[in-house]
Amino acid sequence: MNSKLGHNTKLLSSGNVAFVIVVCASYASATAALIYTRRSLPAWEVGVLLAAAAAYLLVGTYGFMRCRRSGSRVGAVVYFVTQLLLAYTLIRLRGSAGELSLILLPLAGQSALVLTTQLMIPVCVLIYLTLVMPLLLRSRWVDAVALALVYGTGIVFVVVFTRVAASERQARTELAEANQRLRDHASQVEELAKTKERNRLAREIHDSLGHYLTVVNVQIGAARTVLEHNRLRALDHLSKAQALTQEGLSEVRHSVAALRASPTESRPLPEALAKLVEQWNAAGLRAKLVISGTIRPLTPQINLTLYRATQEALTNVAKHADASNVGVKLNYRGDGVSLGVKDDGVGSDNSEGGFGLLGVRERVQLLRGSVRVSTNAGRGFALEVEIPE
Repeated sequence: MNSKLGHNTKLLSSGNVAFVIVVCASYASATAALIYTRRSLPAWEVGVLLAAAAAYLLVGTYGFMRCRRSGSRVGAVVYFVTQLLLAYTLIRLRGSAGELSLILLPLAGQSALVLTTQLMIPVCVLIYLTLVMPLLLRSRWVDAVALALVYGTGIVFVVVFTRVAASERQARTELAEANQRLRDHASQVEELAKTKERNRLAREIHDSLGHYLTVVNVQIGAARTVLEHNRLRALDHLSKAQALTQEGLSEVRHSVAALRASPTESRPLPEALAKLVEQWNAAGLRAKLVISGTIRPLTPQINLTLYRATQEALTNVAKHADASNVGVKLNYRGDGVSLGVKDDGVGSDNSEGGFGLLGVRERVQLLRGSVRVSTNAGRGFALEVEIPE
């Protein structure tokens, strides 16, 4: 059903409709001229004229559509030879081109659509000769020359106009395709941006909320351990857990409002790392921060990446390492900055880590940096981050 509808749509395209209108107008003009001159034609001649006229219309619409769809050079040559023979038959039986001259002008336009310039020129020359030869044989040379100039000008105009119209149509088609590709690309970019934002939010939730929950859990665990024989120390651990909970809630609120609340926005990186280490020392983990090199301002992205890497490393130490000591070293180098976090815990045979280390790698890779993890069972865990400037 759809195929048949599409076929009919192409058959009734603007080019075919124009061809039919022009040819039928030419037929009507020739018929009116015959009636006006009261010239009687033999029955066989009338039959041949009608058959040739119908064949010219049928081939010029359906045949041209098939020729254009196939794109075959041989098919195009056969089409134009057939049409020229039919047109010559009509003109020959009519006695001169006269009113039938219009039937060949659309043929010139069709040649401009489906033929290369090398083939179009010979076809247009044949069209021109088909129109002019009867004039040269049966009219005065003055009339023949005048009409020959008119026919030649008409063919050139039709060919040039058709080529220009086809070029504009092709340009519009290419522009529409380019716009569609641009829309597709914009959609892909938008989807990529959404994916990156989801990953960023996932890292933020893991790094910030996960960190605070881990520290709070450690503080509560310490309070339960000393609760029976040292009530004051247990209350101190619970007070710190409550303070950390409030900080975590505050950061979550900021993250919801601004999609990110960076701990390094309001303080230098060394100060932010010192506060982070202090939190873990208060939770019972013996952590030490060492800063080397000349301290200098870094970009907000680098500051946040190094802070989150330190946060993730300390959180993993508290969760899994069973370590007594952990060292954090921030080194301001000439070509960039590096961070090292190393503990003396139980270590692991798996250096890939979980989602937290994956988030660290993603952050560092966005800054063209590198991440190295060194660990073995019983030999602790070491995380090294290097970021160029």
